[in-house]
Amino acid sequence: MISIIFVAIVAIEHFYIMVMEMFLWTRPRTMKTFGLTPELAESTKSLAANQGLYNGFLAAGLIWGLVYPDTSVGQHIQIFFLACVIIAALYGGVTATRSIIIKQGLPAIIALLLVLFL
Repeated sequence: MISIIFVAIVAIEHFYIMVMEMFLWTRPRTMKTFGLTPELAESTKSLAANQGLYNGFLAAGLIWGLVYPDTSVGQHIQIFFLACVIIAALYGGVTATRSIIIKQGLPAIIALLLVLFL
């Protein structure tokens, strides 16, 4: 049960990131979250939307793994998408801001360990 909760948390986090990047990119709260000026937010709006779409795919994959009828197959789906989240967090931590590793990578690592060992 705890692994399901953690996988769901990671999915919800990525769904929320998708919403911010695709629909709320130029809003003050989102600009503050990502450290953007209004000019930069406006000029990167389409790039952020594209990035948001990928975060949505990660969330959808994790949810798919949670609801898949065969739990063994569902676990493998969760493992794949959690690994994708971890790799994306590591890449983001190196290329964007280190805090991504903690904010996105750490919950995914915890969820992955729970899926693998519980």
